[in-house]
Amino acid sequence: MTTTAEHDEQASELITPALAAQHNLTPGQVAAMFNVNPKTVARWASSGVLKSIRTPGGHRRFREADVVDLLNRG
Repeated sequence: MTTTAEHDEQASELITPALAAQHNLTPGQVAAMFNVNPKTVARWASSGVLKSIRTPGGHRRFREADVVDLLNRG
């Protein structure tokens, strides 16, 4: 069984220059798109519902394409 920290590590990756060139969204921006609280978006990332990437400072970012895919699924 994986812990939350282990799952977060598996579900997220650090932003590389190639990832930085993509359009990435903050948890607040994603929350506004789904009309939910940013904490809900963080839970989705922790549970693997929405893949996240991490900035060098440890903040979550979400690829726009992944968010659009989730919007289309829901």
